[in-house]
Amino acid sequence: MPPTVRVILGDLTTVQADAIVNPANSYGTMDGGVALALKQAGGPIIEAQAVAKALIPVGEAVATSSGMLGAKWVIHAPTMRGPVEKIGVENVRLATWAALSCAEELGAKTVAFPAMGTGVGGVPPDDAARVMVSEIASLQGNTIEEVLLVACSGEMAAAFTLALKKLSSQNNKPAGP
Repeated sequence: MPPTVRVILGDLTTVQADAIVNPANSYGTMDGGVALALKQAGGPIIEAQAVAKALIPVGEAVATSSGMLGAKWVIHAPTMRGPVEKIGVENVRLATWAALSCAEELGAKTVAFPAMGTGVGGVPPDDAARVMVSEIASLQGNTIEEVLLVACSGEMAAAFTLALKKLSSQNNKPAGP
């Protein structure tokens, strides 16, 4: 059974969850966007540990401590190889799945995601939301009980909400003849 998914409009750095996902770059540096916000709120230890585990390919993820954040771990799931690269939606899919797999390995029950790839990566909010929700819905028989989709704008919250509604309506359609 897939986890419960909730959309939250707010600040990822203040969310209480077992794991918070950082849409990282492969080098583990945290100099902009969500990564910088996590480093500023949680402390430089997060970046130091991520850099020590680099080079992290897109499609893989690593966990570090969360410093002063309200989580046990930060999961670094690269959406791009180098900092400030434009990416496609496939990178969002790979990073989302890698983060979920890492959370499973950690035994995390709650995982908080930002809108992966929508900042400097340039992925449109609707596309990122659709792919992220699809990957989350594909989880079966896992330890993750709840996924929080944390949106920093009303536009992103609406995109997450619409993606969830579309998935729900697809799953509730009667089978063919």
